[in-house]
Amino acid sequence: MFSDLKIVTGSSNQELAKAICDHLGCQLTPTLATTFSDGELRIEIGDNVRGDDVFVVQPTCPPNVNTNVIQLCLMLDALKRASAARITAVIPYFGYARQDRKVCPRAPISAKMIADFISTAGAQRVVTIDVHAGQIQGFFDCPVDNLYSVPVMLDHFRSLANEDIVIVSPDAGGVERARAFAKRMGAALAIVDKRRDKPNQAQAMHVIGDVAGKIAIIVDDMIDTAGTLCAAADVLMKYGARQIIACAAHGVLSGPAIDRINATESLSEVLITDTIPQGDKLNRCPKLKVASVASLLGKTIHNIHTGSSVSVLFV
Repeated sequence: MFSDLKIVTGSSNQELAKAICDHLGCQLTPTLATTFSDGELRIEIGDNVRGDDVFVVQPTCPPNVNTNVIQLCLMLDALKRASAARITAVIPYFGYARQDRKVCPRAPISAKMIADFISTAGAQRVVTIDVHAGQIQGFFDCPVDNLYSVPVMLDHFRSLANEDIVIVSPDAGGVERARAFAKRMGAALAIVDKRRDKPNQAQAMHVIGDVAGKIAIIVDDMIDTAGTLCAAADVLMKYGARQIIACAAHGVLSGPAIDRINATESLSEVLITDTIPQGDKLNRCPKLKVASVASLLGKTIHNIHTGSSVSVLFV
């Protein structure tokens, strides 16, 4: 049905794209992604893609969210005009996902608008990981595969299999995610009751569940300014947790996040994936550990290309 499998990437996370290619045993398709002197973005696909099955790996992540969104759309448009047979946007981190509804009058639903951009630009399928709100899958006018980072996280925690563990949701909204994680680990579940006073500011109040003397693993989809995470870690320590570890698919880590994590003595380790490149943050915060989703995405791309089931990866 299709000719070759091609992997294209912009500038947002080239290391992840290369790791995916290593898993698949292929090379990145040469792509020029730069700017003109006036600041306009310039995209040029450096190889023939006519009739090919092309996957564009481009998380729309910080620190250049808007640039990464436009780069993605321009690459999709270039591939569409170059007669690629099928174009799949692989967006490990989908920016604007938290703006998935109107929270006040005269506000946009930004996640829907960005989804429209991507669909209109030429995406015929979208692959993402742990999108912030499940309903965002319906914002796209094409099939969406929302993968989960749980298998990657579980591999990291296998050494704790014989320990007394409790999985903790940092707020009520993350209970379903934490419950699924706890089921896979055969662990108990606890919930931190949180009160949010302002955006990016949270105050943890108390814990629902037994954490005394246990290793508490806080499970979330992303860590942004780390206010919720650090408040949850502090309250878990007050409730007698023996050790506190955190894990999240997406390490946004904006603003004071690194300083907060370093200053929170109750938090011993923070595990994130490489959906977002961290740069020097790993050197600035020794508590940060990174697990790669390259294998997960590589298997997904292979299954899509060969027409195999992707649902087997939805663990």
